[in-house]
Amino acid sequence: MAQRSLRQVVLISGNGSNLQAMLDSRGDELSAVTICGVISDIPGAYGLIRAQKAGVPTAVVSRTDFPDRHDFDRMIAERIDAFDPDLVVLAGFMRILNAELVQAYRGRMLNIHPSLLPRYRGLHTHRRALENGDTFHGTSVHFVTAELDGGPVVAQAEVAVEPDDDEAALSARVQQREHIIYPRVINWIGTGRLQWTGAIPQFDGRPLEKPIVWKHLSGPESLP
Repeated sequence: MAQRSLRQVVLISGNGSNLQAMLDSRGDELSAVTICGVISDIPGAYGLIRAQKAGVPTAVVSRTDFPDRHDFDRMIAERIDAFDPDLVVLAGFMRILNAELVQAYRGRMLNIHPSLLPRYRGLHTHRRALENGDTFHGTSVHFVTAELDGGPVVAQAEVAVEPDDDEAALSARVQQREHIIYPRVINWIGTGRLQWTGAIPQFDGRPLEKPIVWKHLSGPESLP
């Protein structure tokens, strides 16, 4: 009997380019996971249209509809649970989830962040990399904890910072790497290669004490 694919719900706030990469990877790089729903806190987020075009159910929990933060958190949790997911994936979701929800999905919630963590947690990562004269920048996939951008980092992809880079150019190159590595890392969970049930994540049955880092990533074929 074929193994059941994991059910994944994706949380977005905007354009949804990483969501599109996941949708495009279904049956290929994302073969062991089914995208069962997309939730946005922004009613007009273009990522919702991407999901609807792909036939994926969507839900909106607008922050402006919930003056009380606790009510917003409760509704987000209800919408997530309604999709009955095995995995929660944050893809440009610009709200901090409360600790109770994060703990409920410990080891089953991923985020992608546009920096080489632990450098540049939070916002404006490309600007900060340029202002500091960094020669390398990149993106990180990590398990989510209650600490902002502080969960175990499992994978990173580097890009060189070019002398004529501005924020837009650097961001575009980092996004290209994001679209390659995020579906693959998600699929690692779907196939059981990547797990986090104890103190340290495990990859292929061994402790993953440092993130897997790609310095010269040309495409999915470069990934393990």
